[in-house]
Amino acid sequence: MALLHRQPSQMLRLWRWKMKAEVSLYPATGFHCRAFCSTPSEPVEPIEIHKRKLFLWFSPLPHEEKQFGGYFSPETMHVDPLILERKAEEGSGLLSSPCQTQNPSSPSVTVEELFESTDPLSVGQGLNVLMYGAVGTGKSTVVRKLVLDWCAGTTLTHFKLLIPFSCEDLGQLSKVASLRDLVSRKYLHLTKHPLLSGEGNQAKDVLFLFSGLEKMKLDFRIGATELCSDPNEKLTPGEVVVNLLRKYLLPEASILVTTRLSALDRIPQKFVSRYAQICGFSDPDRQRAYFTSRLLQQNGETACDHEAQALIELLYLNLQRESQLAAACFLPSYCWLTCATLHFLHFTNAKSPIRTLTGIYTSFLRLNFGGEVLSAGTGTNVPMQELHSSLMLYVVRTVGKLAFDGITYKRTSFSAKELEQWIGGKTKTDEDLRQLAMFQTDVLDFFLAPCVEGGKHLPEEPTENDEKWYVFAVPAMQEYLAALYVVLGENKSALEKLTKQVSVAIGQASEDVGALVNILSKFIPLRIFAVFNLLKLFPKLYEKIRSYNKGSIARTMAAEMFRSEDSYNEDVLDQVEQSLLGVHGPQPQQCSEGQPFELYPIFMGGLLHYGNRVLLQQLGCNIQSSTVAQITSALKKYLVRELSKQQPPEELMDLLVLLYEFQNPRLTAEVLASIRNICLKNIRMTSLKCFILSSVISCTPASYHLEELDLSSCLLTHSLLQMLRPAFKHTRNLNLQFNSLGPESCIHLRELLRDPNSSIRSLQLCDNPLLESGVRTLLEALPENQSLMSLSLMHTELGDNGALDLAERLQQHAGLQELNVAYNNIGDNSALTLVDACREHPSIHTVHLYLNHLSDVGKQSLYVRGGPKGHSSSGRRVKVLVSVTEGADISEDWHPILRVIRENASSWDRERVKQQLKVFLRDLEWGRQQHHSLWKRLHFRRVEKGVRQTLQMLEKDTLPPATGYSN
Repeated sequence: MALLHRQPSQMLRLWRWKMKAEVSLYPATGFHCRAFCSTPSEPVEPIEIHKRKLFLWFSPLPHEEKQFGGYFSPETMHVDPLILERKAEEGSGLLSSPCQTQNPSSPSVTVEELFESTDPLSVGQGLNVLMYGAVGTGKSTVVRKLVLDWCAGTTLTHFKLLIPFSCEDLGQLSKVASLRDLVSRKYLHLTKHPLLSGEGNQAKDVLFLFSGLEKMKLDFRIGATELCSDPNEKLTPGEVVVNLLRKYLLPEASILVTTRLSALDRIPQKFVSRYAQICGFSDPDRQRAYFTSRLLQQNGETACDHEAQALIELLYLNLQRESQLAAACFLPSYCWLTCATLHFLHFTNAKSPIRTLTGIYTSFLRLNFGGEVLSAGTGTNVPMQELHSSLMLYVVRTVGKLAFDGITYKRTSFSAKELEQWIGGKTKTDEDLRQLAMFQTDVLDFFLAPCVEGGKHLPEEPTENDEKWYVFAVPAMQEYLAALYVVLGENKSALEKLTKQVSVAIGQASEDVGALVNILSKFIPLRIFAVFNLLKLFPKLYEKIRSYNKGSIARTMAAEMFRSEDSYNEDVLDQVEQSLLGVHGPQPQQCSEGQPFELYPIFMGGLLHYGNRVLLQQLGCNIQSSTVAQITSALKKYLVRELSKQQPPEELMDLLVLLYEFQNPRLTAEVLASIRNICLKNIRMTSLKCFILSSVISCTPASYHLEELDLSSCLLTHSLLQMLRPAFKHTRNLNLQFNSLGPESCIHLRELLRDPNSSIRSLQLCDNPLLESGVRTLLEALPENQSLMSLSLMHTELGDNGALDLAERLQQHAGLQELNVAYNNIGDNSALTLVDACREHPSIHTVHLYLNHLSDVGKQSLYVRGGPKGHSSSGRRVKVLVSVTEGADISEDWHPILRVIRENASSWDRERVKQQLKVFLRDLEWGRQQHHSLWKRLHFRRVEKGVRQTLQMLEKDTLPPATGYSN
């Protein structure tokens, strides 16, 4: 991860503000120093000023850390990676994969221990320590923590002066300068400091820190770099560093150099006192400490702390299984990605800034590869464009190509030979081979790791010599890189590549030919030269092919989104969570033989978002606005076409995630215009999914309304309802059955119904523990609501008192037409009172009262009360559904009543339902005996058969899962 540096002017303004405040700059670290005093009688030591400025320089956290809430300080979130001392004679062993160091033969060391001299011959001479590691192992984090700890006085205290340099900055300097000039240019307060004068052995108290040595071209040959022992002599920055490492310049000073694996040979072994390799997190305990330091530092809410602790426990269990995630989290960078993803999945709320999964992965790559380039040799004849070839673009063209091929053929694992074929590619020059060797040494292990889990879609037939197989360290990274490979247009067809070359060549020639044609046309008929006009068609032909290619990208996105064989998998966000936390309990059954890649099209949509394109541009990967416009236009057409078919809830949830990742309100509104029903039944709704649903629907105009939003059996809670309120405002029929909504949830529902912009006509709250108090709260909205027509409170523990409250308030709402209070422990008196109130109501036509504690006399009274004869001045009839019979006749609604019982009995009290079914059988038997007509008796027998079948299914536990009541 690249170090963050502030501009000198910004640092100076911040420093002056700190001086005026006269407060400690280090409350978290315990480092206290005197504030600046403007009086000349109290001079401040330059080293103390240096410590303060270094702290201001190195303490700011990367922008990417803000997604964790911004409650971190460098010391609270830092976990020391494993550091192993290596020997120079190990040679090629230094270039081994970091994954091979999980069982180290030597004990771990600290940076401070590396500067303890063990060679009696080197007394009086400073040590040169070379610290190296692969991308993502934590080199920059170690450097940051080292500098801050030195400023705080907690480490390397025997060095009076620590001077950090960025080799990237030094490598860009073209003017010659002395060592003291380089120091004073960056640290003005150290100008002419005596420790850097070279006199005596004062330099023994100085530690130089050079980070990112691979970004400098050092030449230790005597003929190329002259010897220099004077700190005031002007040399190139590379020559200054070489003389420091040679111990010819300030030999008493100590030096710490950090670099990647491929640059180890930049410094001859004789100039290195000790080698140290940063090996990341080699054990689950270090990984757990990292996760704890980040996930537990939320906003202080107890509920969040409990959830974070549960996540850490699940993560730790998954890591202890030696899962593929444990191999990935060997690198601290992937620990960061894991924490960022889990924070996104579990701690997103309406107050959080907008974050997307694509944005997290893009930020992750920018954090690790921002500014990284493939160095192009040490010669002077190297073209400038090759000196600045983007490392990330090289990753896309190699590893991204491999990822795309894996997705095309539904594969997640690759053999070593395939890696050599895809990553090695068709190299032609020595420079290509050199770049490839550097890439394989430094970067390849960052993306690909040896497969440690079975069942990763390996070929059925074993290969010779048990060849190693590799997978992407994080499964989603394969889909991200494949999406980036496609969106950047790297998967061009042969026709497109040929057409582009011909178009450019002939397009350039056509300018000269066109001028010649204009001259000759004055003397010779133009039709003779008409053939030359064909040359102008080639650029247009290429543009048409390009446009077709963008349409094919959109078509691929839509096809991958709605693959029929993947339709009944879990939604993509649950799949991402399972890849991190593991699967506990029975393994999910995949409905397709091949691996589903449902994140692939979602990442393609997210990469078109402007914010991600800006980050990618910093990595050297440019996505043109014209490309985005063409893909967007084609994508809208394909999405609307697919949505004309009925989609399973999982596919609809994935569509919402795609639209959210796209962050294009206009496209979202146009796609949703073709949707009138959103069914997310049985989807495990989390705070993130609720936020996505509300964000996407909020993109539509105020006139847009869903006919139905089905959120039944979605594990909704009180806290999630508030996030869903923007979506509820655009809904006419809202289904919230089979959730965990209690009395406190009715407060949000009451405010929703009171909202003048609410258009809810049907509200289904069946099988939620609302209780009497919750229903009473909900009924307070009736006087102010004008839209509600159907209210379902079945099995909400309403009770007699709740029914009486409902009867009392019905007259306050004139538009209600249907009321369902079945299965609520309502007795005869309360039921009669409620039906009387419904008879007096101007519009209610149906009341559901079955599965309540009603006597035979009470049922008969309800049937009589529901009729219009002598009981209603308006002459209306209120249909009262109490049983499958109405007195001595079969109820015309017996089938809906029985269907509701069948669909929900698996989640209800079995004994209570059995008892009610037996009452139905008794009513049917009595009614059948009252009729002599054979036709009537057969009808009773038919209904009785249905009731008995339901009773038998209940006793044998063969009823289907609860699906919720529907009118």
